[in-house]
Amino acid sequence: AVVVREDRPGDKRLVAYVVPADGTRGVDPAQLRAHAADRLPEYMVPAAVVAMDELPLTANGKLDRTALPAPVFRSAGTAAPRTPQEEQLCRLVADLLGLDDVGPQDNFFELGGDSIGSIQLAGRSRAAGLELTPKDVFRTRTLAQLAAVAGTVAAPSDAADDGVGEVPLTPVAHDLRARGGSLDGLLQSALLQVPPALTETGLTTALEALVDHHDVLRLEVTGADWRLRVRPAGSVPVADRVRRVDVAGLDDASLRAVLAKEAVAAGERVGPGDGVMFQAVWFDAGDEASGRLLLTVHHLAVDGVSWRILMDDLRTAWTEAEAGRTPRPDRVGTSFRRWATTLTEEAVTPSRTSELGFWTGLHDRPVPRLGARDLDPARDTTATARSLTLSLPAPVTEAVLARVPAAYNAGVDDVLLAALALAVRACRDGQQHAPVLVEVEGHGRHGELADRLDLSRTLGWFTSVHPVRIDPGPVDWTDLWQAGPAVGEVLKRAKEQLRAVPDEGIGHGLLRYLNPDTGPALAALPTPQIGFNYLGRFQGSGAADWGLAPEAAGEDGAGAPPGAMPLRNPLTVNATTRPSANGGAELRAVWTWPDGLLTETDVAALADTWVRALTVMARHVGRADAGGATVSDFDLVDLDQDEIEVFEDEFMFEDGDEE
Repeated sequence: AVVVREDRPGDKRLVAYVVPADGTRGVDPAQLRAHAADRLPEYMVPAAVVAMDELPLTANGKLDRTALPAPVFRSAGTAAPRTPQEEQLCRLVADLLGLDDVGPQDNFFELGGDSIGSIQLAGRSRAAGLELTPKDVFRTRTLAQLAAVAGTVAAPSDAADDGVGEVPLTPVAHDLRARGGSLDGLLQSALLQVPPALTETGLTTALEALVDHHDVLRLEVTGADWRLRVRPAGSVPVADRVRRVDVAGLDDASLRAVLAKEAVAAGERVGPGDGVMFQAVWFDAGDEASGRLLLTVHHLAVDGVSWRILMDDLRTAWTEAEAGRTPRPDRVGTSFRRWATTLTEEAVTPSRTSELGFWTGLHDRPVPRLGARDLDPARDTTATARSLTLSLPAPVTEAVLARVPAAYNAGVDDVLLAALALAVRACRDGQQHAPVLVEVEGHGRHGELADRLDLSRTLGWFTSVHPVRIDPGPVDWTDLWQAGPAVGEVLKRAKEQLRAVPDEGIGHGLLRYLNPDTGPALAALPTPQIGFNYLGRFQGSGAADWGLAPEAAGEDGAGAPPGAMPLRNPLTVNATTRPSANGGAELRAVWTWPDGLLTETDVAALADTWVRALTVMARHVGRADAGGATVSDFDLVDLDQDEIEVFEDEFMFEDGDEE
């Protein structure tokens, strides 16, 4: 039997389970995998082969995929690197993942890497002289193969892409401006633990290196039309952005009060109109205790991925400065200015404009109004917003993040959105057959366009937003709430509808705001009433210097938006996964709505039904007949869903994936 497993969210692997033929003396999984690699296309070669005495079967004689053991991946690492490139990559991966022993036959993802880690590895490889992209990391099975495809970084022509000069507005900035939003108060922040040895001079030196290196930290915004310009390196008086606060000897309550007061004041000092894109407040706890560093940065300069880059660079720059060396951060591949310019150019290409029909077609069926009235931008602002928060139990979280996506070769977003569509359907009085329109927010560093550039070390606000339409189809509600096959049918439909979105949705913003020919058609369409954003996993804090401070474990890094900002949707769901108190993971969702448009009772009912749907999915995946592949899993053959299910029954090939 061959299955696609996803034992860690986002990490899908083809795994073969074999039973030795009668009379044989056993199977060497490594030899069998090598034999397959010599004879099969790369995408058909399993990442692991597991030998078993017999395949587990259900009472009906079908493969019981829930009883298949997870493969145990170990470092293949006793073999020595054969080339300087292999040696470099092994060292870089070991450092990135915190491992002692990494060998050229190891697989990055099997060692614990993930998609964001692939971006970081590409950036560090470039700094070491190896030309790699995140897609290269995904396409190769071993570090030896990755080293073989790595090119040599050409001598940088930094003058051509130093990021200095006028910067076109990106779609997300255009959207904020079009909605009457303000740049003031649009902040993100992080509270770091810093070593007792930190000095104001050393901190300033490290920050100067970062500001001169990362162009968006030198942005300024002028005019009512928000003209963005990056000033040259050396033009920002970094020392004026650093503030020291003496907190030596303060108890916890007093320290928290000082932190809160200084956080508000730091946010008020950030002003892109004055070219002040960040503030750094050092809470000096004395020579014997770790201090704290509050970094408050305007959202134009950072997003979730940017913080990883910024914190890593700050740690390295401080280490260099403390050792008496001049900090030299690793090179940035593509400037934010170049990215913004590329978006403008891409928006008018024929391949991109051909997407218009897809986006307008999402609105060809009526959608019932959510709430008592339409959204009023003058009335429904962040000042009138209300919210409620709920969390999934750890066992349900584990299933939603790993077992359910693995069973259906889907992403976590697919599962969460399918459950959201079910919740909306279930809570509609007499209108349970209408489709559900949702506006999905993503990190924006994806798609074919991003693959052509090196964004692995670029700071900036890359967020992309696009609508999706989810139609669960005719739902057998009785069977669904009993965790029966109806759950799988809904998951498969939702997955295929989301896979139909072109290029992961990045084109919608391009056509809406950067193409004068297509913009009016999209502007005339209503904004979906529900907004959704899955922010992924937050690993919480650690005790290490230059990591998140322990008291920052509950924060998401986002500052409160200004009170006059109009709300985008009548209902917004922001979900994230965080460490739970018992050491597991907990999926938490914040539901936000404008007071007077929806009631707390309405939102609570919808949120509770969403949790119920996810809980049912977690129960469903424990069934022997749960799971299966869908049409989008097979790029190289033309199969419909019925044919796929016939093959699965006949050949016990589950969740096929050709990638």
